[in-house]
Amino acid sequence: MAARTYAGDGAVRRAAEQWLLWDKNPKTSAVVKQLVADGNAGELQKYFGSRMEFGTAGLRAAMGAGISHMNDLTIIQTTQGFCRYLEKNFSDLKKRGVVIGFDARAHLSSGGSSKRFARLAANTFISQGVPVYLFSDITPTPFVPYTVTHLKLCAGIMVTASHNPKQDNGYKVYWENGAQIISPHDKGISQAIEENQEPWPQAWDDKLIDSSLLLHDPYATVNKDYFKDIQKQCFHRNINKETNLKFVHTSVHGVGHKFVQLAFKAFDLSPPFAVPEQKDPDPEFPTVKYPNPEEGKGVLTLSFALAEKDGAKIILANDPDADRLAVAEKQESGEWKVFSGNELGALLGWWIFTCWKNHNRDTCAIKDVYMLSSTVSSKILRAIALKEGFHFEETLTGFKWMGNRAKQLMDQGKAVLFAFEEAIGYMCCPAVLDKDGVSAAVITAEMASYLATRNLSLSQQLKAVYDEYGFHITKASYFICHDPKVIQQLFDNLRNFDGKNTYPKSCGRFKVSGIRDLTTGYDSSQPDQKAILPTSKSSQMITFTFANGGVATMRTSGTEPKIKYYSELCAPPGNSDVEQLKKELDELVNALEKHFFQPEKNNLQRKTE
Repeated sequence: MAARTYAGDGAVRRAAEQWLLWDKNPKTSAVVKQLVADGNAGELQKYFGSRMEFGTAGLRAAMGAGISHMNDLTIIQTTQGFCRYLEKNFSDLKKRGVVIGFDARAHLSSGGSSKRFARLAANTFISQGVPVYLFSDITPTPFVPYTVTHLKLCAGIMVTASHNPKQDNGYKVYWENGAQIISPHDKGISQAIEENQEPWPQAWDDKLIDSSLLLHDPYATVNKDYFKDIQKQCFHRNINKETNLKFVHTSVHGVGHKFVQLAFKAFDLSPPFAVPEQKDPDPEFPTVKYPNPEEGKGVLTLSFALAEKDGAKIILANDPDADRLAVAEKQESGEWKVFSGNELGALLGWWIFTCWKNHNRDTCAIKDVYMLSSTVSSKILRAIALKEGFHFEETLTGFKWMGNRAKQLMDQGKAVLFAFEEAIGYMCCPAVLDKDGVSAAVITAEMASYLATRNLSLSQQLKAVYDEYGFHITKASYFICHDPKVIQQLFDNLRNFDGKNTYPKSCGRFKVSGIRDLTTGYDSSQPDQKAILPTSKSSQMITFTFANGGVATMRTSGTEPKIKYYSELCAPPGNSDVEQLKKELDELVNALEKHFFQPEKNNLQRKTE
């Protein structure tokens, strides 16, 4: 369901006045009172023009006053709707309950923080007789889906904005299967939020939960059991104990430090050196422009310095909620190589399959083995699967799809060894049906330690993987665009390129051989020209296949004002002219930007390093 929109000044003012009757947070209500008193129509429109839309990713917005921001009242309203929706779907909700976790984000000017929002959400459920497993301290996002399945709960909520800018926060929702929600749950929850706007009688009194018998703290249990469960992926404990390889870890002012230290301990690895300026949670993220390791070397400046000082060869970087992982390795030249999400996906896929194969002598078992990746990620797992004999499936973009598909396969008795997406997200352990930067960090460390005993670096092993299964060269980036109309026009132009309802036949000198449009459901490669993967009219996504073996996908982001692109050139094993492949891909990307994005004409802002 679309979010409610208040168009005219009168409607916006009424929405603001209604807000003031309900909002008991003195900071946000003072802001709105002042705007109403000043008659500031422009600012009121900004705060009350439309409600944050609840989608499959939950909520993500800046903290502040009004229905368009994350604040105490919108958290209460959202949780009331979610609670009612769960009551409709689970007759045993009051027996099983929900889990709620939070990161370290805070916003002084509005009085909002992840912990405050988590407590208000807990209070909402407890007021309705629903047991709540509320973590007593900050926790990585993957601990929430882990707790849902581990304790057999009905749902989970994680209050986090992951790697977004410091002013943002979010509300991420998991279903009873331990995966993020997919449609139609988002629409059902959105409808229930609209129907439960007025705060319930005890909504603001979160102190009540502290004496409630319905409040449980899963922190100690989950910390013990999670680290026990990920040890099932530890295959070289003796090597781990002896390795001389040194690691640096940064949590980029987020929650990851303590948990990665504990993961290393669980695998009998010496603890990594922690970047001192970034190891403790700080909602201001003072040392980085963006708290996102995916943005490249700028986020890792302090990590490089510490690694040089302490003689570490590998850097492991989590994003602030520790569900993503970036990895860098010092090369023989002295330069640092930051692996792309696709490159680390290739390494982890190879490693996890190799470990499985070495511990499963039954050759028939491989018929039940699966790996997954998203449709915009590298097809390297497909190449490995074809040669080794296991199954590979691709899903739509995002771990909500991979997590749900993994659970379906596991329920059928299949073994899902690994799933990844190019946005540095990895699911290495079936106990968590979402990306998990904690387990990925320690499994990467074990892989590197093992390779070191063979005198191999991660970079050398990556080349060996490509030599064996075929080079997969990828290039991804994005343009920033704050105008939804421009984005719509750009994609409309691609669908009406040479006249109405005609897609491009070429992109510069590159001939287009296939088109899949997951917004409209068109797929030129299918006999009936209908796409097999689910389609969504609410987001833009077109994939072009080229006659030279290249593939490029253009899509909008669900959480940021970006138009992203992902390109890949896949070569069969034996074609080792990497420089020529890179040159060809660079030319294809340049043509894509020039002819399909048209950044100057559309006033698009390029990604800055």
